[in-house]
Amino acid sequence: MSGRILTTPREVEAVLRAARTVAVLGAHPDRARPAFYVPDYLHGQGLRILPVNPAHAGARLWDEPVVARLQDLAVEEVPEGIDVLDVFRRSELVGGHVAEILAMPVRPRCVWLQSGVRDDASAARLAAAGIDVVQDRCMLADHRAWGLPPVR
Repeated sequence: MSGRILTTPREVEAVLRAARTVAVLGAHPDRARPAFYVPDYLHGQGLRILPVNPAHAGARLWDEPVVARLQDLAVEEVPEGIDVLDVFRRSELVGGHVAEILAMPVRPRCVWLQSGVRDDASAARLAAAGIDVVQDRCMLADHRAWGLPPVR
């Protein structure tokens, strides 16, 4: 099964509507950084946020322990699966994470590259592996723009 590179508003909105669990690569405790306030907003909307950042491993954010690597997200801890992997990394660094994403014990249904982040080659590799990809969009901005309700 092949994933898709999602580009239309309808496709992107469907990802947001279905999302319940979001892993955040590059999650950060600094409230002024997008890697904090975007997942913080999503957590406030009822989504489960799984933070990943080796610099902050062992801390807690959004009621979850920060893990060092994507592979540290244990299957038994996310039996519902990971709907979205929200990536807060510069475009030129995304390619270095593709193998790690593909080796995750629970692969995400969608990899979301935040605003300003685009890597067409990595997106194509992820889609070929069956993972949908959204590039250069902000989950917070899209969620607000479409007026999506909180998750219950």
